[in-house]
Amino acid sequence: MKDLLFIAGAGLVAGAMNGIAGGGSFVTLPALMAAGVPSVSANATSTVALVPSALASAYAYRKDFAGFPGVSFRMMAAISVAGGLCGALLLMVTPQRLFDAMIPWLLLFGTIIFAFGRKAGEWMRARVQIGPPTLMATQFALGVYGGYFGGAVGIMMLAAWSLMTDASLAAMQPSRNLLNSAMNMTASLLFIFGGLIWWRQMFALLIGAVIGGYLAAHFARKLDPNKARIAISCLNAVITGLMFWKTFGR
Repeated sequence: MKDLLFIAGAGLVAGAMNGIAGGGSFVTLPALMAAGVPSVSANATSTVALVPSALASAYAYRKDFAGFPGVSFRMMAAISVAGGLCGALLLMVTPQRLFDAMIPWLLLFGTIIFAFGRKAGEWMRARVQIGPPTLMATQFALGVYGGYFGGAVGIMMLAAWSLMTDASLAAMQPSRNLLNSAMNMTASLLFIFGGLIWWRQMFALLIGAVIGGYLAAHFARKLDPNKARIAISCLNAVITGLMFWKTFGR
């Protein structure tokens, strides 16, 4: 029961983080592992638990989806699903010990992207332009990453898309929510049928995430988004440091 309450609390924090700026999986994955869930199953369980809140966000923006220059939105969705499928299959065949060793590095990569991805996207946009074929290839790679791990994948999508379109971040948010949901939903179905989900922990996490997301929706408007992103980046850095210490410091 203590573990379930701990996981629900992590879900509450993660749901609030996702509702404000993203990065909830940086909390849920380590929390599940701390509660005794093996890392591969923890990653899969976290993905499934956070899908409902992602779908809710996508539904809220259902009338605002926009396409991309030279690429239909339907094509981008299909590519995201295909990438999510490949990423989930890759996770399912990754040996447990190898994934244990990879987790700190994946968290570090996601932490850096979350903290600096938007600025890097703006810097690259002034120097690089990409066409539809490159955008589709990039989206597939992001889908694979999203299905395999997914930390900060939303930030990566926004950074990649900004190299092709002049649309504002606000205009791209609906597309990000839907395509992120598409790749995660695809991965979740494979994880469920593959028997990777720890169901009691998943439901505790899901309930906490829904409550956290609901609360964030009411209070996020009062927060400075830049300060919120800095605070979440600091939390991600602390969690990443603890995971390095746990994996390599003993």
